[in-house]
This record gives sequence, structure tokens and C-alpha cells, in this order.
Amino acid sequence: MEFDQTAGYASIKREFIKNVTTPLPKVPSNPSEGDVPVKRRRKQEKLATKSFGPMKLCPYVVTPFPELCSNQNNSILVSRACPFAEKGCRYSHDVQAALASKRPDISGNCPVLASMGRCVAGPFCRWASSHSMLDVSAVVTNEATESYHNSLTPEVRTLLYRRQYDFKRADAITRKYSIANKPHDNHYGAVPNGEPANGLELVPRIGMITDEDLIKPRPREKKQIDFVDKLYLAPLTTVGNLPFRRVCKRFGAEITCGEMALATQLLQGRQSEWALLRRHESEDLFGVQLCGGHVDTMTRAAQLVDEQCEVDFIDVNCGCPIDMIWRKGAGSGLLQHGSRLESIVRGMDSVLTTTQVTVKLRSGIREGKNTAHQLIPGLRQAGVSLITVHGRSREQRYTKLADWDYVRQCAEIARPTPVFGNGDILSLEDYVTHKECSGVSGVMIARGALIKPWLFTEIRDCRTWDISANERLDILRDFSNYGLELWGSDTRGVETTRRFLLEWLSFLYRCPGARQHCCIRSETT
Repeated sequence: MEFDQTAGYASIKREFIKNVTTPLPKVPSNPSEGDVPVKRRRKQEKLATKSFGPMKLCPYVVTPFPELCSNQNNSILVSRACPFAEKGCRYSHDVQAALASKRPDISGNCPVLASMGRCVAGPFCRWASSHSMLDVSAVVTNEATESYHNSLTPEVRTLLYRRQYDFKRADAITRKYSIANKPHDNHYGAVPNGEPANGLELVPRIGMITDEDLIKPRPREKKQIDFVDKLYLAPLTTVGNLPFRRVCKRFGAEITCGEMALATQLLQGRQSEWALLRRHESEDLFGVQLCGGHVDTMTRAAQLVDEQCEVDFIDVNCGCPIDMIWRKGAGSGLLQHGSRLESIVRGMDSVLTTTQVTVKLRSGIREGKNTAHQLIPGLRQAGVSLITVHGRSREQRYTKLADWDYVRQCAEIARPTPVFGNGDILSLEDYVTHKECSGVSGVMIARGALIKPWLFTEIRDCRTWDISANERLDILRDFSNYGLELWGSDTRGVETTRRFLLEWLSFLYRCPGARQHCCIRSETT
């Protein structure tokens, strides 16, 4: 049997193609015949698009569940009064009403209780009926330690909210590089031949007070990280969450990085932004990615992360193509401000005690006008430990093929600083071809990991894995359990896990299995 071998399309056998003969239902022309008037629906869609973006339009009605105050979640077990009850807390404090409106429990054992030994949701867990059936004492005595790190404490959050956090170290470094970048004013003039002013005597110099003239100060010693030939999972916005990183880590990913976090939001103590910095204990080589366009905010954010989080490196985002980030001079906007980018890297590298600084670049802003190679010499002198080059411009975004010839050119300029290439690594053959032809120190895998999370195993073992349907189902089961551990097993936690699972499935379904020359194997699995 012959198949269409068009690149980018998965062939389907003809016996599995169903002919649709039933006509589609007609849309009522009269607004009174439909559930929602056409004008009202268009107005709602326009407002939703303006407020939340075109991807936030929900095709179904979400039934809201009671928002219970966090101080009342475990009030049946531990009584705790809400400090905002008298001032008018916006959440509900009626525990019995919340339990009465709770949805029916899901059959089976609670995955959070089975893995961690305790369930924070308590009676509001969707598997609460199974709590008494499990031998919790046996689980708790084995291992009930915290597996997640980099949480924002209430004390630090209060200091950030009130702008009382001590940033003296970061501010001193920022002033240092701001003065160095400013042109010197010479309108005061210089004393000719070093002669003292009238009425003053010249005091002879006897040497420096300290030994700085004999022993030059050197940069703070930091732990060196060997990035060469390691498999790097790219920092993916929305889909690169912690449960997905745990799945990729199980398949052989060696370097993981959190989702892009805005430096200004971190400095304000936003809980939603700090959640992007969470780290699991299985992530042995972990970094966070910061996005910002100014030296002061990035230096302050670097000091804050260095003091409050456990990370191995901090990555500077210079490739985000989103218009909102671009207009603020952050993300890919830094590609056209080389001196500012160098100052950001120098400031972050100076304020960090043991953490390395890396940079992720795009090839340029416009297609056909590559500019990343002009920034690499300055970044190398600024002390960057790793440079990642995405072979696409900002205008290309994620369309067309990545330019690996240009990635090779950047790798040659950056030596001996390691350079990782990014773009179009979808299979073992792509990894071998691009790595050998470009001469990079390693590759960063993004969409290839979303479509095939077992791609790391294929690269590590140098084999093509024809994964079965049961093994794919086990991957989804692991992701769901990881999500419930992180976001909770109550109604909100289940909805959050479901949301991110659907986001990932929009990529995962694209891989039909191991195929040769875009043909489906005739054997059935």
C-alpha cells in the first residue's frame, strides 16, 4: 500500500478514514432562535479577547465552585481564625456549606496521600472517601519530607510588598555600572602638571592603605557547571510546568529550567510569578529564566533569587517574541540594545554568589538580518557561562526551519564559551545531524519534548523507541499524579491539573509513533 509522504503530515490508512455524510446543523439566522444572541455573543468575545487574549476564549460554561478561605480548609482538623474576617474577607468561611456543595468523590485511592503520606486538602479532597482506607502511618514513617523547593515565605512577601527588602548590594552594583557607562564630564578642567591649588601644599603619597595595588581583587569564586553534551529541556511558557519537567526528567533530561518569570513581578511578590520558580528534588541541575529590560530590576531580581531560592543558574531571556514584552525592551527587545544587555549580565554576575548566568538569544529581530553574532563577544567578556542560540528571528517566531548554519557561525565566535543550539530537534536523526554539522556543545529541546517526551531516552540510548499505547497512558497518569501533588487534590487542583494536561495534549497527539520516511508501519502494535 502506498502512502502520501508529504513532509509534516502523518499518513492514515484508508480503511480508518470515515466519510461524513450527515449535514452540519444550520445556524439560526434569527437571534431569538438561538441560546445567545449573535450581537451579544460577538460583544462578549470582543471583550474577552481585549482582556485576556484570543487564546482565552472558553468554548463552554464553567460552573464556579465555592471559594473557601485558606484558613478554613482544615478547620475540621485544626481550628484557625481568619485575620481578615472582621475587615471583610472575600472568601467564604462556611465550611459546612462548602462540604454540602462539594462534587461527588472520585472512585479509587487518593494519589496525593499514597505518594506523600498526607493530603493537604483534607475533607475537600476529591478522593476523601478513600482516606480512611489507606494505611497512612506506614507511608508517613517511610518518607514524608518536602520534595518541592523555592517557595515564597510570608515574611519575604511582606517585605517585597512594602518595599522594605534589603537591595543595597544590588543597588551598589547597579550604580557602579551606571557610572561606568556614562560619559565623563570634563568641564571642571584639570590642574596642569599636577600642581596644587593656591594656598595648598602637596602631600606626598606613601602607598595605598590596603594591598589592592599588590593583590588585585578577583571575581567571587563560583561553582563551575559542565554544560557540554547534556540534554537541555527548554524553558517553555505554560507547558513547561513542574509536572512536565518531572516527566522529562524521568526520560533522561539532564538540565531543566523553569518557565519565564518577569523580574518586576518577582520584586512585587506576586505569588503566581513565584510559582514559576518551584523546583522538585529530582531536578539536580535546575535554573530559572528571568525576563526584564533594565539593569536595576534584573540585578535586584538576581539577588532576590540567589538569596531565597536554590538554583544552579539564572538564564536571561533575550528571545521572547511577545509584543507586550517587546515594547518594554525585554525579551527579544534586548537584541537591539547590546550595551544594556552586557550591563545586565555584568550586574547579575556580580551580585550572584554561587550561581552562574546564562543567556538565550534568537538569531535576530527580522528575518534575513541576523545580529546575534554581534552580541556574543560582549557577552563572553561579561562573564556568561552558556549561550543558547535559537536559529529563528523574532519575526519568524516558530515558523519555517531554524538556521543551523548561523548557529554554527555563532558557536565558532563564542569559543571557548559553550553554545547550545535550539530549533527543529524532533527526532534522534535531527539531534545527530544538527549537533555534528554545527559543532555546538549541546542542544536545547523544546517542541520536540512536548511532542515526544521520550526523545531524551532515544538520544541517550541511540535508538528509536516505538512506544506503545499503554506506555503513553502511563505517561499521562504520571503527569496527572504529579499535578495533583503540586496543585492539590481538591476541586481547584483537579481543574488546574486538567487544564495543563489539555495544554500538553495539544502537542502530544502530533506524534503517531515511530515511522520511516513519513510512512506508518503496516504492523499493528
